[in-house]
Amino acid sequence: MNYADIKKCDVANGEGVRVSLFVSGCTHQCKGCFNKEAWDFHYGKKFTQEVENEILSMLDFDYIDGLSLLGGEPLEKENQVCLLPFLKRVKEKYKDKTIWCYSGYILNDDLTMDKVHMNGITDELLDLIDVLVDGEFVLEKKSLTLRFRGSTNQRIIDLNESRKKKKIVLWEEKTVC
Repeated sequence: MNYADIKKCDVANGEGVRVSLFVSGCTHQCKGCFNKEAWDFHYGKKFTQEVENEILSMLDFDYIDGLSLLGGEPLEKENQVCLLPFLKRVKEKYKDKTIWCYSGYILNDDLTMDKVHMNGITDELLDLIDVLVDGEFVLEKKSLTLRFRGSTNQRIIDLNESRKKKKIVLWEEKTVC
């Protein structure tokens, strides 16, 4: 797997201050995409053990709330294989930090079908993700007033609550007084 970018202190792609990994490779190729160069699976740099270790060290600060995965498309089959062992390491070392994932795939449709579902890998990967922003970016539904997503068709899904309740539960922002 290749990656396009890593942001050390990102506040736009998930709740709190996050480390964001932008993976390379995307077959959606949404009109109006902000990261077209990351459509190419060979764009950027190789995602190596050293890069994993560097991201783990970036997460090692109290002010960092977690990791966000963006793209490209993190849930392309090619990327799932590399992300699974990495996310296991993140969850093992940082149990209190959340993992957000942005995907153009729809949770209860695309991610359960052969299109990108890989027996064992996809389900295990989704079990490590706390919040999933699903749905392709749709330029005609773009809204600058939305928090943590680009178009109104995209959902922010609380995967932990969804697993507990066995139905899709949308994420709600926590208010801090």
